[in-house]
Amino acid sequence: MIRAALFDFGGVLLSSPFEAFALYEEEHGLPHGFIRQLNATNPDSNAWAKLERSEVDLGQFADLFEAEARATGREIDGRAVLGMLGGELRPAMVEALRRCSERLVTGLLTNNFVSRPLPGEGSATLDAVAVDPTGRAAAIAGVMALFDGIVESSKVGVRKPDPRFYEMACELLGIEPAEAVFLDDLGINLKPARQLGMTTIKVVDPDDAIAELESVVGFALR
Repeated sequence: MIRAALFDFGGVLLSSPFEAFALYEEEHGLPHGFIRQLNATNPDSNAWAKLERSEVDLGQFADLFEAEARATGREIDGRAVLGMLGGELRPAMVEALRRCSERLVTGLLTNNFVSRPLPGEGSATLDAVAVDPTGRAAAIAGVMALFDGIVESSKVGVRKPDPRFYEMACELLGIEPAEAVFLDDLGINLKPARQLGMTTIKVVDPDDAIAELESVVGFALR
């Protein structure tokens, strides 16, 4: 029996940054999918991994990320990439979360990083959970309040797809993996969850994912 619904944030409750990545690649003459491929190279030790485990700050990340791109013969602006991580809340998915929160245990499982100013940017902050240039903080806070537990890579020092991340979530929420359904937009993050016994849903089209989630939990989410 499903007792818990677990959600990723970016690409699930927020729109995906991949569209912004694709536009940047097109504008700068980079191969399609270059940024995602760079993120997937040496996934346990690359710049993204270090940032999401709070091992480097934003400025250090930008320098490391640019060096990784340079090693492939390409140039990229690491600070510009950070600026692409903002997304828009998906109202239908937020409503599905709200309805789940009324009947199930809910958890947020997110790879994120601590907001710290980049050099020369004063108090400006960026992070993978919420970049808030237009005053969306209250809306984001309202979504966060729907979760019974939140596991952030920047705080626990472990990131998806490390199996320990999912084990931490289950321990925090007091559930067994087989009692949970987990939604993420990346297959690499779903595989270990599935191996632990969770039901998994890959979010490509939000409407399709919500329909699939309805079939898993057994009640209406729209």
